[in-house]
Amino acid sequence: MLEDIDRILIDEETIRRELRRLAAELVKSFKGRDLLVVAVLKGSCVFASDLIRLLPLPLSLEFLAASSYGDGTESRGTVSLRFFSDDLRLAGRSILLVDDILDTGRTLKAVKDRLLEMGVDAVKTCVFLDKAARRAVDLQADFRCFEVEDVFVVGYGLDYAGRYRNLPYIASLRPEVYGGTSENPA
Repeated sequence: MLEDIDRILIDEETIRRELRRLAAELVKSFKGRDLLVVAVLKGSCVFASDLIRLLPLPLSLEFLAASSYGDGTESRGTVSLRFFSDDLRLAGRSILLVDDILDTGRTLKAVKDRLLEMGVDAVKTCVFLDKAARRAVDLQADFRCFEVEDVFVVGYGLDYAGRYRNLPYIASLRPEVYGGTSENPA
């Protein structure tokens, strides 16, 4: 698996430091609120887990499955959603929508819009990585850890075809692994 890595973009210590900074920002923003953290699976599982442990706030955690990639490197253009609780109490809640990466923005926007349709007062978005160069919709994260260049990234919860999520850092894959080129990354 490690032979598939092109280079490490964000190391473990940098991730830990940035998580502490982000947690302090979130505490200021959500202090005194009834916070519901909605983590988008599977990619945000590592990020959301590490993040909520740094939040000394009363909060609830919910999971949502959203998919637009399948086993490929390009979005299929449609987003499927699956909530894991049928009895979510959303009215009056402050929602922090946590995702691994804001890329084209289609998935995060679809999830945010669906939550608002369900009667949520407000949704704030929080992403681990922001790949602004690929944005296809008008959406900016309310909170983010890192902006990354336009390369195919894995690790710290992010995958390619279900693999590499367990890497403790963010790395780029060698283009021949995913069938891309270094000039036109996915």
